[in-house]
Amino acid sequence: MSSLKGLLFSQFASDGLNGLIEEMQSKYAPKKGRRFHHQNITYEISRPALKDNHVEFEISSKIPEDELKDATKMKTYFEGIEKILSKGENQPDSIKMENIVWDSKMETEKERDYVKLVYKFPLDDLFDTQEVMKKYEGGNPEAPAKPRGAFTPQGNMVLHMVQEKVHAKGRESLARLIEANDKVRSTLIK
Repeated sequence: MSSLKGLLFSQFASDGLNGLIEEMQSKYAPKKGRRFHHQNITYEISRPALKDNHVEFEISSKIPEDELKDATKMKTYFEGIEKILSKGENQPDSIKMENIVWDSKMETEKERDYVKLVYKFPLDDLFDTQEVMKKYEGGNPEAPAKPRGAFTPQGNMVLHMVQEKVHAKGRESLARLIEANDKVRSTLIK
């Protein structure tokens, strides 16, 4: 059974990712649901899930198979993305190449390959207790004016931090994926 903390954090992590989707859909070409399109590649951001005291979410991008033409180039494309994203900060917990068969209304079947990244963040890493207390004691609560689901101003600041941190981590992860797609694509597709 999930804790109250986990449930609240999951709700505000969801708000953070929903805000990120709105941001990306206004910046790039929007698609249905939680997706957007940029330079012939569709990106998708999942809803967060609470697993083992972590907030987990997925970011995926379609591999531009219409430009690559064969399975070997598609595998090379994925390996290039994997190599870039497995270095540096904010690495995904897992990087997979998935084949998704989408059957819409049982009439058409579309098979697509995706790069799927899974990110996991421990609940306690989504806020900083010392920063909350410093802001509260300094009379600078920086939490939204309306109650956010907690009974205290400090609790509302924590929930605000969770939302902002997940939004920022999601944005950073997505920017790295877009950059990796651009870099690998420029070397493989001429």
